[in-house]
Amino acid sequence: MAKTALHQLTGGEKSSITLRYLLKALLADGMISRQQGDSLLRNADDTVHPLILIARQEWQRADQHATTLTLEVLTRWLARRTNIDYLRLDPLKIDVQKMTSYVSQAYASKLQILPVKVDDEELTVASAEPFVDHWVPELEAISRRRVRRVLINPQDLQRYLSEFYGVSRSILGAADSAGQQSLSLLQNFEQLLEVGKAGEPDADDRHVISIVDWLLQFAFEQRASDIHLEPRRAQGRVRLRIDGQLHLVHEFPPQVFAAVTSRLKSLARMDVTDRRHPQDGRIKTVTPSGKEVEMRLSSMPTTFGEVLVLRIFDPDVLMKDFSQLGFSQEDARHYRTLLTNSYGIILVTGPTGSGKTTTLYSSLYGLARPELNICTIEDPIEMVESQFNQMQVQASIGVDFASGVRTLLRQDPDIIMVGEIRDQETAGVAIQAALTGHLVLSSLHTNDAPSALTRLLDIGVPHYLLNATLLGVLAQRLVRTLCRHCRAAAPVAAQDWKDFVQPYDVRLPKTGFAAQGCDECRHTGYLGRCGIYEILTLDEGLRALVTAEADLNSIRRHALQQGMRPLRVAAARKVIEGQTSLTEVVRVLSAIGAAV
Repeated sequence: MAKTALHQLTGGEKSSITLRYLLKALLADGMISRQQGDSLLRNADDTVHPLILIARQEWQRADQHATTLTLEVLTRWLARRTNIDYLRLDPLKIDVQKMTSYVSQAYASKLQILPVKVDDEELTVASAEPFVDHWVPELEAISRRRVRRVLINPQDLQRYLSEFYGVSRSILGAADSAGQQSLSLLQNFEQLLEVGKAGEPDADDRHVISIVDWLLQFAFEQRASDIHLEPRRAQGRVRLRIDGQLHLVHEFPPQVFAAVTSRLKSLARMDVTDRRHPQDGRIKTVTPSGKEVEMRLSSMPTTFGEVLVLRIFDPDVLMKDFSQLGFSQEDARHYRTLLTNSYGIILVTGPTGSGKTTTLYSSLYGLARPELNICTIEDPIEMVESQFNQMQVQASIGVDFASGVRTLLRQDPDIIMVGEIRDQETAGVAIQAALTGHLVLSSLHTNDAPSALTRLLDIGVPHYLLNATLLGVLAQRLVRTLCRHCRAAAPVAAQDWKDFVQPYDVRLPKTGFAAQGCDECRHTGYLGRCGIYEILTLDEGLRALVTAEADLNSIRRHALQQGMRPLRVAAARKVIEGQTSLTEVVRVLSAIGAAV
């Protein structure tokens, strides 16, 4: 019976897709064997969508062994076979409130369809059933638009049906709790009074709680580093920073936005009633997978209300091995050599957002041992780590970096991390700590490693103390890495390459890679980021150049002669290795000259 079943197409072209049909089609296309199909038919679970059932088998393509028949592969194949456009749904690009207003939840759930895009003439609707289209005429009449069907994998369909309509229902529920919408809810400088309107919903309202839970979970799943909540006159918007770029996620009615803001401030133990002063707080949560994640919350009063920014600290990101951060074997060896010193100062430099905190935390995590006392003074504490003793700068009670280091020195530390050297006083106490036998790690804002030496001299650090304590400087940047699913070989323009690496001796690669864009990377061409590094180690020759009248170009030339690999060369090697593109490294390093 099983053998003949593979040769029968059950159900007409208006019926739901069947396991028999899929197995017969896969067999006809040479993607599975007859034995695999017969075996699955005998043990089929009728309660599971047939695409999901086949994907669970994790079969390798019979005609191409390197490819596993995943749910995405199967859905793409089915879309091609039935001549329907495939959709890999990107939730960041869906206007949830707008989409859910076109089709009710009951109607969408009954027909198993999901509206995903709309314009003046066309409504795009996703479905996991290529042969079921009887609902199209009715929906065209309701929406007064032409309906375009696209195929989506059934797992995503079920998930986003639940999530999108759940969020939309929570927003409506929260708005109902507050009564009619009112711009007077926002404590802003353009107050508009609407007499008789109700206030904002309670921050503990179940709908508001649901919205906040969804927002945090969504940010974790999308690999976001920051969540931005920004009030505007008509709508409050939410944006996520992913791989250094901001993406608009959602817009809320003003009163719902205000309630979400209050909920987050309450979770962060901030003063919910104070909307005129900047505040800072922390939230610790557990993801659905059971991993603990910390978030730092900062509020700022603006024209239309409070802007909130949540910085997400994932321990898996902050506590990485150097090779995972993007260090080459050579760079990792040099940097580890610096960390083996028992005393002295190591500086990590770069602009805001260049990954300095991640490097410092990873360094301390690698050094942590039961016999060592590691203490930090930070502004603010980025992530609480049980292996460190961490102190936060609190200017309101007189605890700054300088006084904090003095306090730490009385705590019998072995290693001290100073969040940032901002002035002569902080630099002075850090140097004193190094002179008294402590290893000090800190950060500084300079363009490259040699500039750190002249910056310290400029803020008043005596050159002889700098020579006595500074071990080395690590300068770094973050570049986006090319998406491995869609990157494509592309010629590198000889002139562009020459302009970027000049005057360094880096040969033009035969073939580079360029960003293309696919569903996996949201059509950006990039997925994730890695670091590029420049390590300067102080030797006797370099120390001789660090004088009260030190010349930056002389320091840089000597460092290059001694083997320092500048940021541009490190970036060029990433291009040669196919990790990133020339366009990306030029974008990131355009402000750094190539002078020697």
